[in-house]
Amino acid sequence: MPRTNPQLLRTYNHRLNGIAPSGIRHFDETISKNKDLIKLTLGEPDLDTPEHIKQAAIQGINDNDSHYSAQAGKVELRQTITNYLSTRWNLEYDAEEVVVTNGATQSIYSALQAIVNPGDEVIIPTPIFSLYEPIIEILGGHVIDVDTSDTGFKLTPSLLEDALKQHPGVVALVINDPNNPTGVSYTADEVKQLGQVIAKSPIWVLSDEIYGELTFDHDHYSLAREIPDQVLYINGLSKSHAMTGWRFGYICGPSEIMQRVKMINAYMVTCVADNVQDAALEAMTNGQEDAYEAKEIYQKRRDLVSTRLDEMGVEYVMPTATFYCFIKIDDSYGEDDYQFGLDLAEKVGLGVIPGRMFGKSGEGYIRISFAASEAKLRAGLDRLNKFIQLLGK
Repeated sequence: MPRTNPQLLRTYNHRLNGIAPSGIRHFDETISKNKDLIKLTLGEPDLDTPEHIKQAAIQGINDNDSHYSAQAGKVELRQTITNYLSTRWNLEYDAEEVVVTNGATQSIYSALQAIVNPGDEVIIPTPIFSLYEPIIEILGGHVIDVDTSDTGFKLTPSLLEDALKQHPGVVALVINDPNNPTGVSYTADEVKQLGQVIAKSPIWVLSDEIYGELTFDHDHYSLAREIPDQVLYINGLSKSHAMTGWRFGYICGPSEIMQRVKMINAYMVTCVADNVQDAALEAMTNGQEDAYEAKEIYQKRRDLVSTRLDEMGVEYVMPTATFYCFIKIDDSYGEDDYQFGLDLAEKVGLGVIPGRMFGKSGEGYIRISFAASEAKLRAGLDRLNKFIQLLGK
């Protein structure tokens, strides 16, 4: 196998030197060496993609729908997205203000690339999924971490005002609502209050709302309803329709910035695969009931998890959305959630993700995913209870 010419090593992109591989994936691989492991780790639906959506993709293939599509996505699909956003979330966009991407991850990258210049500062409330910070650093930006652990794991107006005052050069704010890993979601009043603060500052907001359909205890309310001229809205079908492997997402925003996102998209991937767009069109035209059914399943599992944790006397963050639960570790470990996770896997065979993988403010917690069957959840929670009892001896 060829090895890199030593003289070429200095030509690497130097920004990548400080970027580590996914800590979540690494930890998952580390504990997976344990036999008989019940894994409540990765955030992927255990449900299957609905049959009618799969058939739409198959039909597209059979119809030889296999050519380059419009770089921003098929016009019919983009129009369907705008109809969905208007009907479901009261968001008003034109088809020209939508760009279809290979998953919400690409939407996030393209959005940040469109607005972040080297040296720019971006506010990220933590804990949060570990995707955003590396992208910002690759682009030469700097992350301003706002710890939300003392405010119910939510960004408050006062926290945001303080961060903006201390960092007047901030160009953007990242919001993940509902939130991975905590499972918290913002109420309409909370979103409106944040919107009032943001409207006073010339900053962009990257609003990742991929879990919006999986909101349990109140209606999801998008920040794009309050300040559409400042929001880059990101969504997809991975969580709501069990389509993680299909890689479909989309981004919406004001036309001026979306022209730049469209250009980035064109040079990065040309377009999204036709059969994926065919499946997405079916999902967004005839698949709303699929999302409702998925929500009901995850809400039932949420109730199972919370009831069991209450019985154990374990402290946790009540998830009002998503399929995650953020659980406080035993006091005997201090804030060392990493070692807690290793011991949990080794001693009782339960796989979780340490909270520090989502930022320093996640230390002292673990995240479990309840995107698993009820039988698997019950067995996993039994093992957690066993471990807690072992610690009490």
